Amino acid sequence: MKVEKLVEIIGSDFYTGVPDSQLKALCNYLMAAYGINPKHHIIGANEGNCTALAAGYHLATGKVPVVYMQNSGEGNIINPVASLLNENVYAIPVVFIVGWRGEPGINDEPQHIYQGEVTVKLLEDMDIATFIIGKDTTDDEVAVKMAEFRRILASGKDVAFVIRKGALTDAPKVEYKNGSHMLREKIIRHIVKASKEEPIISTTGKASRELFETRTANGQSHKYDFLTVGSMGHTSSIALGVAIHKPKKKIWCIDGDGAVLMHMGSMAVLGANKPKNLIHVVINNGAHETVGGMPTVAEAVDLVKIAYACGYPNAVRVDRFEDLDRELEAAANRWELSFIEVKCSIGSRDDLGRPTTTALENKMSFIKYLNQ
Repeated sequence: MKVEKLVEIIGSDFYTGVPDSQLKALCNYLMAAYGINPKHHIIGANEGNCTALAAGYHLATGKVPVVYMQNSGEGNIINPVASLLNENVYAIPVVFIVGWRGEPGINDEPQHIYQGEVTVKLLEDMDIATFIIGKDTTDDEVAVKMAEFRRILASGKDVAFVIRKGALTDAPKVEYKNGSHMLREKIIRHIVKASKEEPIISTTGKASRELFETRTANGQSHKYDFLTVGSMGHTSSIALGVAIHKPKKKIWCIDGDGAVLMHMGSMAVLGANKPKNLIHVVINNGAHETVGGMPTVAEAVDLVKIAYACGYPNAVRVDRFEDLDRELEAAANRWELSFIEVKCSIGSRDDLGRPTTTALENKMSFIKYLNQ
């Protein structure tokens, strides 16, 4: 169905969420219609954050908000849904729009398979009435279901539309760009060169794909890298766990701005523990690029000051390759926790591939390398 029609049928004037490629039509529609406008559209740090924002909107207006997300974000909403929105607590009505990655029978990446299997069940377990929208779902079917949903919402309960791949159409074209000139894939090549054969733990999305292809282009083994294909926002915590228990090895973490924002508390834990062997590199393009390019709030946040405030003894920002190389070398040569923010452009190769090894193969080769 046309995305504009879905928005019309739902009838809400406040949307908040975390972008999803499955919901790109909706994301582009909201950016074209509202941009980032606190009264109508806010891109949150994570889906739980968005759920709480939606609750605040309802408390202030008495109206029903919409929270959109990829189904991987269901885990982040469980706490606020169960202990804030639930009819036995504050009975706050919310419409959830969930992109269904990993739908059974549809080929997808390994990190989406189990999440896809339990997507509808998790919603039902949270007592959220659910309706699935596919390519063949008619406007009338959605309108009838929304009429039913309004009665449920009026009782203080929540509802969800689960969106199959390709179900939403006619998205407006929106161009996402920034003023940076440094390409992420080239940045990763510089990190690989500086890290030599030291372990790298890389974040969700295109960064891990580009790291894999960089190793392939260099004729290098993939054993040096742990590719965090799922669990967005947790890469630096994985790196901390490795660094603490392998104190004689220098550990590199390649992170992204959207991931850092999603679970920023991990920086406080890193700073408090101060692993001397960890280098935390955040590639910041101010965008959720892997799922379409919608903006993060990273352009309005000083990550270097945050790193210092969290206890990192070294933190810098670079926007030129000569400065990047200098700071990578300095971090590699010091035995102290280091933070490097790299300003990055939006964009990647059209022919960017995906890892040709399985997640389990990646884990086993990485463990073997760490323990050599």
